[in-house]
Amino acid sequence: MRSRWLLEKLAVLAACGVLGLVLAQTEGGGSQGGAGGTPPAGPGPGAPGTTTPVPTPTPAPPTTPQPGRQTTPFPTEPQQPFPEIQRPIFLQGRVVFEDGTPAPPNVVIERVCHGQPIPEAYTDSKGRFSFQVGQNRNVIPDASISSSVERFPGSTTPRDPFGFPTGPGGGISERDLMGCELRASLPGYRSSTVELTGRRMFDNPDVGTIVLYRLANVQGLTISFTSLKAPDKAKKAYQDGLKQFSNKKLANAQKQLEKAVTLYPEYAEAWHALGQVYEAQNQPDRAREAYEKAIACDPKFMRPYLQLALMDARAGNWEKVRETTDYVLKMNPYDFPDAYFFNSVAHLNLRNPVEAEKAAREAIKLKAERRYPQVEHVLGLALALQNNFAEAKLHLERYLQLAPNAGNIEIVKKQLEQIESLLNGRPLTPTNP
Repeated sequence: MRSRWLLEKLAVLAACGVLGLVLAQTEGGGSQGGAGGTPPAGPGPGAPGTTTPVPTPTPAPPTTPQPGRQTTPFPTEPQQPFPEIQRPIFLQGRVVFEDGTPAPPNVVIERVCHGQPIPEAYTDSKGRFSFQVGQNRNVIPDASISSSVERFPGSTTPRDPFGFPTGPGGGISERDLMGCELRASLPGYRSSTVELTGRRMFDNPDVGTIVLYRLANVQGLTISFTSLKAPDKAKKAYQDGLKQFSNKKLANAQKQLEKAVTLYPEYAEAWHALGQVYEAQNQPDRAREAYEKAIACDPKFMRPYLQLALMDARAGNWEKVRETTDYVLKMNPYDFPDAYFFNSVAHLNLRNPVEAEKAAREAIKLKAERRYPQVEHVLGLALALQNNFAEAKLHLERYLQLAPNAGNIEIVKKQLEQIESLLNGRPLTPTNP
């Protein structure tokens, strides 16, 4: 059918555009370089050609009400824009399991802004926490967390590379909290959230109780428990390496991370970070080897698998991308929206629009479009290839709204023209080969 041929042709072009934008975005997190063809070490996906069903995550827990907050404005009070004034904002609360038991110590409290997690504090022995927003420098971010510029779009607050304010008084503006929420992070559990948008300095600092809900059948983790056994010197070298990496001092970062894995060869998270440093220095073979060593040290640590999937995507090895992301999602269908997105792009390139649609919808459920608005584009293409033109149009328009300056805008506009022609019964305009 002529219409399907045109849409498939545009889908191939769009998939290339989607991939290019994905690679451009990941460079901000230090993931650059080429790719190889070696499969991940340790337990991995099934044999080529075997399709693993994409799990469906349970609905997200409810947002925790905030004591002392006015949730709606007075009818006669005009809404004013948030002033860009740096002031100290303090938050406190507690974390419990769904049966009311206090959370253990050292559960990370994260502020998530525009989809990006920013570690702020740890719980104490009774599950309590308190901190000044943006000031807890003792909580070291993971190497995969993006730069402060990416995490605070539109903010004029001066910051160091980790996103901590550096201006007088170390305050944070209320504008910095727009699009942010607070949650607890513990492997194998999903957290309720507290909305921070609109929070002001004089609000009650007590955000109430954050609840952790046990996830069933979760084996893949966002962290590696091998880190708990690392000696102090190895931990210090690892943390120093992350700081150097965040400061774009790649040679120093490499030196510190190599020291960490020398002192403790089973340090999976250090191997993972070292792989990212190698990629940033355009050393793909060494990066792949580091990721494979991270997996060998801890096969349940999922982040190295995603880095390998991204390297395979750069090489155009879509079957391998599908296998690897299928495995990640089988191990943990809740905490890796990136895996759903990469999986959807792989299926689109493999001409599996039904599976591409499923993966893209799951990515959107986990709010992947905050970081990867291209997932709306992928979903639109997958629907168009199934002749669901009306909904496809909505998702392509949504993508244009989320990414008005994307590099593939002209391609998307052409696709919209073709879809609108089909919806309105107009003759299709052939595209040049």
